[in-house]
Amino acid sequence: MKKSKVVPLGIPDDLDELASLSAREEHTDKATALRQWLHQGAAHYVLKLVAEGRISLNHGAELLGASVYDLYSLAESHGVELGATDEQRQKSRQLAAKLSFKDT
Repeated sequence: MKKSKVVPLGIPDDLDELASLSAREEHTDKATALRQWLHQGAAHYVLKLVAEGRISLNHGAELLGASVYDLYSLAESHGVELGATDEQRQKSRQLAAKLSFKDT
């Protein structure tokens, strides 16, 4: 079981009402609904950090308690591209071509 920490948190009344609604619809309690939202937000933030190259894929997976494969799946479901951009791949190919040309 993961360690957890109690954190006092004030939330606006409208979010409290929305969390109650979510809890009823999901057949759970309000605290669970809020934790789910928090985890979804954290996952989105981790994907953003990984996509921007600010943290590694492995570290992102570790922070979420997931595997690297889970992170790729999550990124796909969120429409987030992980890894090199087309521009970065093109620059890498150009550099590799230059370097291999020098060897011959």
